[in-house]
Amino acid sequence: MDQPLILGENLSLEPFAQHLPIAASPTILIIGGGVTGLVNAWVLLDRGYRVTIVSKEWASFTDHQRLTSQIAGALWEYPPAVCGQHTDAMSLSRSKRWCMIAYSIWEAIASNPKLAALAGVQMRSSNFFFPFPIEEHSAQYRKMQEIENSGVHGFNRAPNLIHKQGVNPRFGAVDAYEHLAPVIDTDRCMEWLMVLTQSKGAKFHTETITDDLFHQEQELLDRFSADVLVNCTGLSALSLAGDKTCYPLRGALIRVLNDGTEFPKVDCSLAITADAAQDNEIVFIVPRNDNILLIGGVAQPHRWRLDLTLESPEIQRMRARAEAFLPGLKRARLDDEYPIAQGLRPARECNIRVERELRSRTVSLHGEEIEEPSRIIHSYGHGGSGWSLSFGCAADVMGLVEDVLHNLPASGMKMQERVEVEDVHVQALWNQSLKDGPIRAKL
Repeated sequence: MDQPLILGENLSLEPFAQHLPIAASPTILIIGGGVTGLVNAWVLLDRGYRVTIVSKEWASFTDHQRLTSQIAGALWEYPPAVCGQHTDAMSLSRSKRWCMIAYSIWEAIASNPKLAALAGVQMRSSNFFFPFPIEEHSAQYRKMQEIENSGVHGFNRAPNLIHKQGVNPRFGAVDAYEHLAPVIDTDRCMEWLMVLTQSKGAKFHTETITDDLFHQEQELLDRFSADVLVNCTGLSALSLAGDKTCYPLRGALIRVLNDGTEFPKVDCSLAITADAAQDNEIVFIVPRNDNILLIGGVAQPHRWRLDLTLESPEIQRMRARAEAFLPGLKRARLDDEYPIAQGLRPARECNIRVERELRSRTVSLHGEEIEEPSRIIHSYGHGGSGWSLSFGCAADVMGLVEDVLHNLPASGMKMQERVEVEDVHVQALWNQSLKDGPIRAKL
């Protein structure tokens, strides 16, 4: 079922559910406490469902290893993202729709000063640089045209951004464009999402669940008195969904002070994408907040160990590349409390999976054997785009929950015959107290 997200009607920024549950309201069990799980919980709670979130760990704010959702660069990007390409057309087309839905909601949050401060969300100029005239690269030219017509604000094709942003002319960039994009302080936003979902009625339960969810589906539904199970476990879907196509895409970011004392303060993001960079090595420079600047990036498939240090060759190359691109960074001072962040992006060979479990089980009903569909919904494999696609994927999950509750048969993800930019054009104008009516993020 198509389910539009309508800010002010079935999605609320208030600390209480837009629609309160009644005695007969179904309960949704979400496995996974990262950004995907929390945003799904938010959307479902505002729809009037009861929600329980089970996670083996939650966001932490120490110098120890943090959740992948916290380590993410969390710069909203129109797909394909900086750190890599989609491997099939279906994933790319769906991601374009999902990202624009998320753009509208994050922008609404950022445009409310009090809420923006609580959630750590800002709209900043996002700059992309290219070592060739963009028209000479068909995929990049097509992407630029889509961005310009997508509803993203502040688009500006301007090669003079190279000089304006202090990029080293000897680095080789010859073309550029910019647009406004949500930039998210993930530590602050994860804390805010946890508080928000709990205030809307979510129950949190800490537990490590192992093995294929399909084989323990009924036990979990019974134990948590749930009607539907939503799998938002990221890389753990390798075992929990029995999906052998899942793999880690190791990433790392250096954190430096961005207070304007050692180099001119960087207040916008600067990037060269993987397919535009020499040797496929990324330049990714993003303000995390008003004081911290992130320098990246690394995208290493099938690397499981989180053993990178500031002395690791790939980290030294990453920093040298950023310093060659933006020479002022040579004077940057590390964030002593947390100088390097590293994590495993939850990638998947067939890209993002947002669909119902397709396996069924044979049951006996009135002496006749029938196939009973699973009540599991999957949302995983987001790679480095969990924040960028969050609300879009959650909107699809909301529709799939309705399908399960209406006992509709499960079907796999399908390629849309045509995906026009206009189909994902959404407006993100936050109006005070919703005076001008609800904001609609259409599917």
